[in-house]
Amino acid sequence: MNASEQTRITFRQLLAFFLPLGFSASLVTISHVIINSTLARSSHPEIIISAYALPMSILGITEKPAVLLRQTCSALVRDRQSFRAMSLVGFYVLGSVSLIGLLISYTSIGPWVFVHLFGAEESMIAPMVDVYRVLMFVSIFSGIRCIYHGIIIYNMRTKWLTIGMLIRLAGMYSLSLYFIKTGVTSATVGAIIFLTGMIIEAAVSYWEGRSLLRSVIPEKHPGHSIEKSSQVFGFYKPLMYSSFIAVISIPAINAFLGKTTDIQLSIAAFAIAASLTQLVQSFFTYVHQLVLNFYRKDPESVLRFTLMISLIPGLLIAVMSYTPAGPWFMEHVMGVNERLLEASLATLRVFMIMTLIFPWLDYGNGLLMLRSQTKVMVWSQAANVCATLLALFLCIAFSPGWNGMIGALAQSLGTAAEAAVVWFVIRETAKMEGKIPGPPLSAAGNTKELSENA
Repeated sequence: MNASEQTRITFRQLLAFFLPLGFSASLVTISHVIINSTLARSSHPEIIISAYALPMSILGITEKPAVLLRQTCSALVRDRQSFRAMSLVGFYVLGSVSLIGLLISYTSIGPWVFVHLFGAEESMIAPMVDVYRVLMFVSIFSGIRCIYHGIIIYNMRTKWLTIGMLIRLAGMYSLSLYFIKTGVTSATVGAIIFLTGMIIEAAVSYWEGRSLLRSVIPEKHPGHSIEKSSQVFGFYKPLMYSSFIAVISIPAINAFLGKTTDIQLSIAAFAIAASLTQLVQSFFTYVHQLVLNFYRKDPESVLRFTLMISLIPGLLIAVMSYTPAGPWFMEHVMGVNERLLEASLATLRVFMIMTLIFPWLDYGNGLLMLRSQTKVMVWSQAANVCATLLALFLCIAFSPGWNGMIGALAQSLGTAAEAAVVWFVIRETAKMEGKIPGPPLSAAGNTKELSENA
């Protein structure tokens, strides 16, 4: 597409598309606050919260394949024929997730996982299994939600993601008030609240997505080649493989933090700093959707917009780390004490590295998805894990006194390694095609090539 033929995308259009996505991602954290605050009202909060937390860790793994349906649908579905192919893939994925859930919930596999992989006590197995029997359905409705999210995002109706999340939170909060009034007697209460919220959000997404399918999306889009489920699987499988590789990082970090000079302080400081980093960074996890939906139309505007927003998460973490805002928030909102507060702030400062890199990693992943080069993401994620493990090993060997900062540095260097692989492949592909897409460091000099060659 030549510059004269290029569709111009305004800053307002990009902002209107991106803000609802960012808000919906940030609002997810509130749903977990609602659940944890409800469980904290029980007579034995430590026991009940721990009985809920470990099954949630397993859900974090089993829900990954369902969440990836969002990117796949957004990238590949352009007509009803491709949606039918996508739906068949979704059926297989959610069917497999259901089977895993049934095995964990109703066979000896579940107790074995809780005891041998998570170190749970025997007395906690029964309540944990009860919780997971409810949580396993969260993955199913999450998958349905994400399939229709893909349609909604591609058709620029991103406000519906925020609307769905707000309705979900209202439903969860109402149910929370009911349980607080009647009494919180088990960890299953948290699972029921979470499942109810996911059903509500899935229903809103289904309603809007089906409306778009009937009124906007054609039976067959001219020139769109996605017709069979095998084509969708070819795009989806590398995403799934890379996500399973990524699961290794956090358990590895926690395991290595157990070898620092102050184990409890290290793990706690890393957990607090990581949660704050995730809270800030969650708003900017949809940069890849900007690329998927606007890059072919106006790559120059997408690059400029990304340049502008890419500095925001790092600046926010800097404010939390180097101004009184951070200590005040940790002390008065999170209840962190002085010793842990200082360790958490030190760890948070290291996380600034990751917040500066992540938007460009997500931008690069968007380019890979746009070009159906998702196989590269398996290698980039493997580079992330290898760099993380190497950093952990070296830091523990030579400077175990860094405590929680070790985890933040390892995770940041892993993100940097992943971004390096992604951008190396993008640059090499661009050279072969005679195009230079312009990484962030040379963006200003390459915007002309972007508009002329996209």
